[in-house]
Amino acid sequence: MSQAPYPPGGYAYGPGQGYQQPGQPQVGFAPQQGYGPAPPQQQGYGSFNVAFEGRVDRPTYSGSDVPAQDMFDNQFAKAPVPSAPPADMFAQYSGYENTRFGSSFVPPPPPYVPPPSSEMPEQLFQQSTAISDDQARDAMLQFVSEHCCYGKTPAQEMVIKDIVPSSAYHYSLASFCESRKTEWQYEPYRGQPIDSPVNGPAPLPWNIPAQPQQMFSDFQTKLEVPHTANIKMSFFCYHKLNKIFNFQPCHDCLAVGYIRCYKCCGRGRLRCSRCQGSGFVQEGMEQVQCNICFARGWKMCDLCNGHGRVKCWTCMGNAQLKTFIELTVKWENNVSHHVVGRTEQLPSELIVNSQGTEIFSQELPRVWPISTFFDQQVNMGSKRLVEEHSNKWPAKRILMQRHVLRAVPVSEVHYQWNDFASRFWVFGHDHKVYAPDYPQKCCCGCSIL
Repeated sequence: MSQAPYPPGGYAYGPGQGYQQPGQPQVGFAPQQGYGPAPPQQQGYGSFNVAFEGRVDRPTYSGSDVPAQDMFDNQFAKAPVPSAPPADMFAQYSGYENTRFGSSFVPPPPPYVPPPSSEMPEQLFQQSTAISDDQARDAMLQFVSEHCCYGKTPAQEMVIKDIVPSSAYHYSLASFCESRKTEWQYEPYRGQPIDSPVNGPAPLPWNIPAQPQQMFSDFQTKLEVPHTANIKMSFFCYHKLNKIFNFQPCHDCLAVGYIRCYKCCGRGRLRCSRCQGSGFVQEGMEQVQCNICFARGWKMCDLCNGHGRVKCWTCMGNAQLKTFIELTVKWENNVSHHVVGRTEQLPSELIVNSQGTEIFSQELPRVWPISTFFDQQVNMGSKRLVEEHSNKWPAKRILMQRHVLRAVPVSEVHYQWNDFASRFWVFGHDHKVYAPDYPQKCCCGCSIL
């Protein structure tokens, strides 16, 4: 952490004297007596808590990285992010040689492709019926009411000339996939059970049982790989057991349980930000004692209570770490769509999100493309999507596939209002409207920029 500079003109700090400008005497407060005696050394590092220790007169942090000058009080100071342990702290396990910090994909085993079904489900198609003039007008009025600036007059006065019924076909293919990642993880050791390698070899990632909560629904879970946990021992046990068991202490605090305070940098106190460390502030034409630091030029660090040290944010003061391999299992539902329609002007996404009649549905570990439907565009789209899904995710395993074919009714309505002739489309069982050429898109007082 960089040190904050002194204010212009500079201030000198004398032992037990606070801050003062060079050449000016100290007035208005008694010289400080320095720090009092150090408190007894903390014994229980496993439950180390700075706030519990209370305030002290002398910092108990004794590291060599304490700056020579007090730091300015920074209310926005944030604790550093816990650092990842070095790679040599972790053991090696068969099948997990590539595991590191930051998850890495584990390629799935070769997929099992079931034989094709001997019987193709019967394909039924219900022909859509044309809507009436009144239904077309009601659908347009509903459409206009959903747009605040659309005028109602054309919808009320239009003369419907013709209604051309047709159907759009929506084919969807859903592949429910599973992927697995492994990465090293660590957490403070608080006495929780340890499933270490002495209990047996670690199972391979794809041999660990994990089941999704619901098919075709996204979900993710994290599991500790069995028999991969270890404890990084405290500093006191480390010297005796390191040569035998390769134990290591917490890499941030070396099993002491605390580290240097990131706010005061170990000094236990902060330079007063109001008087800039001088002990005095200017009020009108005279200098008065600072009422924040009581003319000392510094104040006790409120984060460490004067100790100059805080609880280690890596081991949370426990001095020991539990390391293990974490398996992340993720289930994802990947869906692709193919729309075949007789009207090119109607956007495909409107058909996908509309209500229709399900005329074919199949769910298998591996589906086969539709090939017997009378519309060859549907057959070709089904074949393309099935082939695309089979090779699209090499790092994932497909657990189940489902494809559905729907028929969505579409009616093309030709109308005339005054001298304006155009058309709109009513689609789906919920009679949604697509009218890009509606003649009155702004009401009184509105203008289209």
